Amino acid sequence: MTVLLSDERITRIPAIENDEPLVDLSTRGIATTGRQFARESVADRLAPADAFLPTGIRLHVREGLRPIESQQEIYDGYRAELERLHPGISDQDVHVLASRFVSPVEVAPHVAGAAVDLTLIGANGELDLGTPIDATPEQSDGACFFAAINISREARTNRSLLADVLTAAGLVNYPTEWWHWSYGDRYWAYLEDRPAALYGPATISG
Repeated sequence: MTVLLSDERITRIPAIENDEPLVDLSTRGIATTGRQFARESVADRLAPADAFLPTGIRLHVREGLRPIESQQEIYDGYRAELERLHPGISDQDVHVLASRFVSPVEVAPHVAGAAVDLTLIGANGELDLGTPIDATPEQSDGACFFAAINISREARTNRSLLADVLTAAGLVNYPTEWWHWSYGDRYWAYLEDRPAALYGPATISG
């Protein structure tokens, strides 16, 4: 069973800020949508992962660091959608259900600059990875889950390629979102059996 970000096995892991700087991913040669920032160690892992891809294929980061306010807005919006779909659902149950797809702010990897949402691109644009980035479980009939079986063979091959290079570089996937990979956050700490996350909430100075 998938361990969700709302699970106490994740939420009880402390975050001990190590003051690592944020970097503009474009300065490391990573293709991005607009300017995207992440912790230095995340960038240091994305660059070799990008280099190990087959010729003509690259990583493309849609989003890295996310302001706390944006994270809260996304969470609240998705939670409200779930409450409409499941009338009478309890606060706890809707919180757990929402965390399949949107992290609660208090443990959100994007807020710490520890996570990126990314895809693969080739000469003709984005490769087929089964769903658009940010497709919810409801919209995609669960095809957003990394291990979903209701996707094409091509999409499965591309997801495996993405996982091969990112896992080798030390990043971990949140399994309900094929596009979400992180390093140094609580979910990484849980999967890697580390005592603490490396980063707390981060902001771009200046």
